[in-house]
Amino acid sequence: MDAGGLTLKLLLIGDSAVGKSSLLLRFTDGAFDPCLNPTIGVDFKVKKMVVDGHVLQLAIWDTAGQERFRTLTPSYYRGAQGVVLVYDVTRKDTFAGLESWLNELEMYTTKGSNTVKMLVGNKTDKPDREVERREGLQFARKRSLLFVETSAKTQDGVQHAFEELVIKILQTPAVWAKSAEKRGLQLMEASAQQDKSLCGAYCPLS
Repeated sequence: MDAGGLTLKLLLIGDSAVGKSSLLLRFTDGAFDPCLNPTIGVDFKVKKMVVDGHVLQLAIWDTAGQERFRTLTPSYYRGAQGVVLVYDVTRKDTFAGLESWLNELEMYTTKGSNTVKMLVGNKTDKPDREVERREGLQFARKRSLLFVETSAKTQDGVQHAFEELVIKILQTPAVWAKSAEKRGLQLMEASAQQDKSLCGAYCPLS
């Protein structure tokens, strides 16, 4: 498959200052900037990734968490194959706000679209944790979300998070089949064995 073979649209959502932009910068550029300005409207980055022998292009949209920009986001949900819902493990309020983000997600994604959703608890490097890992895990299980904890600062879990999300998308042909058909491509589903080896401490929840 050529490098531009399949493009997957991923979306980062969540409250302001939970570290969405930092996660994106860490994943795409391998960098961390403690003084990142809040996203205004929407930011966008492209990253090539090899998963299970497939070269994929990820088009990742980073949305602003502030209320005044929320009206900009509905159009960006359309066509997203994967959505990463981010909260800050040191701020209980960002965890409490997840429900409204999920409601918004349900409202704006196409009915029956099978969009793959992942919950990410960010800023695990900080000592003043307010949301325990088990709380995030319980929330994710209850709503059938993948779950990973990360630190954009130390890069812990960041690569795993995006790999898990992409693997799950590849295992859900209905999600990517249309864009693949347009280019006459065929993708094999990621094997269960490779899925397991990538899992490590970050287990996908079926």
